[in-house]
Amino acid sequence: MKLGKLPDRTPVKMNIVLAPSLAKRLHEYADFYAETYGSREEVAELIPFMLDAFLDSDADFRKGKRIGSGGPQPPRTDTPLRD
Repeated sequence: MKLGKLPDRTPVKMNIVLAPSLAKRLHEYADFYAETYGSREEVAELIPFMLDAFLDSDADFRKGKRIGSGGPQPPRTDTPLRD
C-alpha cells in the first residue's frame, strides 16, 4: 500500500463532489486501508494524505517546482502513471 499509516491529527471537515465511480473506489481504498492497518478511517480523512502522496510521487510536478517554471507543465507522454 502506497499510503502509510496516518499520523495523529486534528480532524478537518472537507466537502467535495465526486463521480459515483470515484466515490466507490475511494470507499474500497478505505476498506483496504482498514484491512492493512487495523483501523478504519473515513474517506474524507484519507483524501488529503492520498493527494499529498500523489503530489510527492509526481516527478514532473517536483521538477517543475524546482525549476520555478511559473506554471503547470504538460504531462509527459512517454511515461505511464505509476502505481
